[in-house]
Amino acid sequence: KRAIDTQVYDTYEIERIARVAFDLARKRRNKLTSMEKRNVMKSGVLWNEVVTQVHAREYKDVQLEHQLADSGGMNLVKWPKQFDVIVTDNLFGDMLSDIAAMLTGSLGMLPSASLGEVDVKTKKRKALYEPVHGSAPDIAGKGLANPIAMIASFGMALRYSFDMGALADKVDSAIAAVLASGLRTADIKSEGTTAVSTTQMGEAILKELQALHG
Repeated sequence: KRAIDTQVYDTYEIERIARVAFDLARKRRNKLTSMEKRNVMKSGVLWNEVVTQVHAREYKDVQLEHQLADSGGMNLVKWPKQFDVIVTDNLFGDMLSDIAAMLTGSLGMLPSASLGEVDVKTKKRKALYEPVHGSAPDIAGKGLANPIAMIASFGMALRYSFDMGALADKVDSAIAAVLASGLRTADIKSEGTTAVSTTQMGEAILKELQALHG
């Protein structure tokens, strides 16, 4: 038996993905890390080349670094705060995003955004925002679900679709403040913290946000 997988990337597609990543980096810490496997994959060689070219042509103000995806995964676990925006292909993106998810301790903590390219005419992009987790029907109605991923997804929508970065920062700060106070839903509960329901966590974050925004 024999099985073969072919990963195909064209220049224009890598350029499109890279521009989305560079634009996001500009709205954050102005740092982008590109990951591929150019040492063993031809698609990685092209990926590295095209991202470097787009940077030189259009985004010289953004700090760009390259890492091999396997050692990049190791560094993500070793020292996650060295990264801000990571751009990579679909295969490595699947793996690295799951690694990043567990750095927070639970999938219930992670928001996500699927961002399209900016339309040349309208200057807007199509986008979908949602928690990275599924619907978890087994705990429906029990008050166990963590609402942070959903609330943070709304924060991402404020930042990337509505250009309301200051308000998005307040959403993130409200979440951080409530967690710092020791409140925890079932998925992230640990010794010395206070267990709360889905509703209680949501209300605590809303109250903190109102205090910050008031």
